[in-house]
Amino acid sequence: MIPDQLFVPTAAALQAALDAALSPTRLEVIDESAAHAGHAGANGLGYGTHFRVRIAAPAFTGKSRVAQHRLVYDALRNFTDAGLHALAIEILT
Repeated sequence: MIPDQLFVPTAAALQAALDAALSPTRLEVIDESAAHAGHAGANGLGYGTHFRVRIAAPAFTGKSRVAQHRLVYDALRNFTDAGLHALAIEILT
């Protein structure tokens, strides 16, 4: 199934969503999908399924690691619903 064009998982789209939701001071979104070709969750449809996010944001201050990750997942919920299969999150300080 091809997701709604608004939520096709690409590095640029994920970065835009995280920028809008969390106003990060540092952000890197890396599409690692090619390294997972043939694995579970790989779709072969030309859009990403596996990403790594490195992020620092004021919204993380004073929050537990679980709460920080939850903020990232909440910001990307539409993408996970549209086919984003795996997300590695690195919270930067």
